[in-house]
Amino acid sequence: MELNTLKENAKEKMKGFCNLCKVCDGVWCAGKVPGMGGTGSASSFKRNYTKLKEINLILKTIHNAKDPILKTTIWGKEIDFPVLGAPITGTKFNMGGGVTEEEYCEDVILGCLEAGTIGMIGDTGDPTCFEFGLKAIKKANGYGVAIIKPRSNEEIIKRIRMAEEAGAIAVGVDLDGAGLVTMKLFGQPVGPKSISELKELVSSTKLPFIAKGIMCVEDALACAEAGVDTIVVSNHGGRVLDYCQSSCEVLEDIVKAVGDKLTILADGSVREGVDILKYLALGAKGVLVGRPLIWGSIGGRKEGVTTIVNTLKNQLVQAMILTGCEDVNSVSNKIIIR
Repeated sequence: MELNTLKENAKEKMKGFCNLCKVCDGVWCAGKVPGMGGTGSASSFKRNYTKLKEINLILKTIHNAKDPILKTTIWGKEIDFPVLGAPITGTKFNMGGGVTEEEYCEDVILGCLEAGTIGMIGDTGDPTCFEFGLKAIKKANGYGVAIIKPRSNEEIIKRIRMAEEAGAIAVGVDLDGAGLVTMKLFGQPVGPKSISELKELVSSTKLPFIAKGIMCVEDALACAEAGVDTIVVSNHGGRVLDYCQSSCEVLEDIVKAVGDKLTILADGSVREGVDILKYLALGAKGVLVGRPLIWGSIGGRKEGVTTIVNTLKNQLVQAMILTGCEDVNSVSNKIIIR
């Protein structure tokens, strides 16, 4: 499927929610929450974009990286390259209803699978969203990850059991959703977690446990203490807290503090292959991609998602060749400069 056609289709169906701007900097969609924008002034969304763009790559053309290695392993599964589909819900109130929730979940989980990687499902105030996500994971023979909102531990554990029954690879909580507007609209309480509460969640399952929304060393150390398997350095796309630091600003310090104890993923304004390489150079094991997969699903369904993922993969290869990177598992921070 042609990328331009896919984006044109998505733009037509997402009128008023996402303009598919040539520069996805959070300006047009500022304050559209629910919707596709950043919260408040959209400072955090914009900062994700600007700070990532301020990191530059060093062009290098005398080396042996002619055929870079992209494969990596996470949660015991080998994937074709270190990009995963982010957990997103709310096609009706966030995306304009261009596809149904059931269609979107299937597109992301099956589209990522077809492209050689893993998709995640999300959770929201409408219980059918999580259920449709689990249905998609079952359809993919368990090849997917379930991320749950920071509800009460009792409610989270109920959903962990549902994910286990669906055969999910891993489970987790997006702690960065603690103050999410959409959850308030549904009248469902969410909030932060203590270390003891995290320990209870980790011990409630044999699956790898993920804590998404870690933005400081203190929280990363708390996750390590609680026995968390994986953290995602993320500010929820700038959609929960205005005037927040960007993921790429805090990632290196977090990697230095707990990189030997935890698997570290990151997200925030990943729109092309060079963005992936920057996060890898900052120390992430892999990155989550969200918004582009929305465009893929709405503009071209499962084929659109696969097109987006494969495009990112091809762009990453090109970026690695032109910076002398031989292996995604050993990208050096010497290839970047601020």
